[in-house]
Amino acid sequence: MTNLNTTSTELSNYSLNFGPQHPSAHGVLRLVLSLDGEVIKGSDPHIGLLHRGTEKLIEFKTYQQALPYFDRLDYVSMMEEEHAFALCIELLGGITIPIRAQLIRTIYAELTRIMNHVMAVTTHAMDIGALTPFLWLFEEREKLFEFYERISGARMHANFIRPGGVAQDMPAGLALDIFNFTQAYSSRLEEVVELLNANRVWRERVINIGRVSYEQALNWGFTGVMVRGSGCPWDLRVVQPYEVYDQLNFQVPVGINGDCYDRYLIRMEEMQQSLSIIEQCLSLLEEGPVKVFNNKITPPSRWEMRESMESLIAHFKLVSEGAQFEPSDYYVGIDTPKGEFGAHIVSNGSTKPYRVKIKSPGFLHLQGTKFMSLHHLLADVVAIIGTQDIVFGEVDR
Repeated sequence: MTNLNTTSTELSNYSLNFGPQHPSAHGVLRLVLSLDGEVIKGSDPHIGLLHRGTEKLIEFKTYQQALPYFDRLDYVSMMEEEHAFALCIELLGGITIPIRAQLIRTIYAELTRIMNHVMAVTTHAMDIGALTPFLWLFEEREKLFEFYERISGARMHANFIRPGGVAQDMPAGLALDIFNFTQAYSSRLEEVVELLNANRVWRERVINIGRVSYEQALNWGFTGVMVRGSGCPWDLRVVQPYEVYDQLNFQVPVGINGDCYDRYLIRMEEMQQSLSIIEQCLSLLEEGPVKVFNNKITPPSRWEMRESMESLIAHFKLVSEGAQFEPSDYYVGIDTPKGEFGAHIVSNGSTKPYRVKIKSPGFLHLQGTKFMSLHHLLADVVAIIGTQDIVFGEVDR
């Protein structure tokens, strides 16, 4: 019998592709994971599969034509994306919008925050194995789509927040329906909290998973829930207020441990705070214009165009040529549901922006996947991606 001398080789790490077709990747994310058994030793995010060159496309559009591109970035927080761009254009033109328009913007910003957090919390829970919150809260999310449709005509890509105000006023009965929603939704949130917070499986899957320290959150440029979950009370609605946020009373929830569980709790509490903000705005809502009376920025009404040749000419020039601003540049960042979303516009005096740079919160959060998942198990990567609340429309742009 012949003895074969074989040399044994020890396999330390191996690579595994997570996505881009994985249902828990929350978009076209490809993670190249380095594993030792089921323990994560390295994580390399590969992005760009949804890149459309949005910033370059905008340079060839007028300011008004560029606005719908923002609805397609974070397609879960549609009005908040266009909100930042409209605010930046208003800084370029030195425009102050009417108070009713500011209140309507704020109401829909907070409705959008609830819409986003419902998606974030329920899909996160579903990825881990909890299906019931998804079924409960998506029924409520459908009502928010109806509010979008009633004021803009579109369920998702609203193109509603325009430079100089909003596209149109709230139709009769909408304010009352939104108020009724705020009264009923709070109890539904409490049901979900009662379902998840005491669930042993849920707690074991999210507590001490994906921890981010206070220093790490700041060093990596985290914003929104990702930085507030680590104990930093940074919220642009408070520290750099815009619209009517400085006139409202609300709390900024923060976490202690910086783990997935803290970030889940913050999103649930932020929805409760959004309900309070909406109620305060509805109580302040009074009759008045919803856009500035400047036909170089906002188009005249159809009634005016039927009666006035000057209004018809102004409409034609605004639609065909676009608004024109003095050479300057401004940056505006707002606290969207996913974090600080910013728009930086450089104007060269023409009717089209010379340069537009978009700041995406998800792009920065995704960079933290490597240290957040280190030494965790493969199954924990799903929980970490879910708690980051990633949408690749804004990451890839």
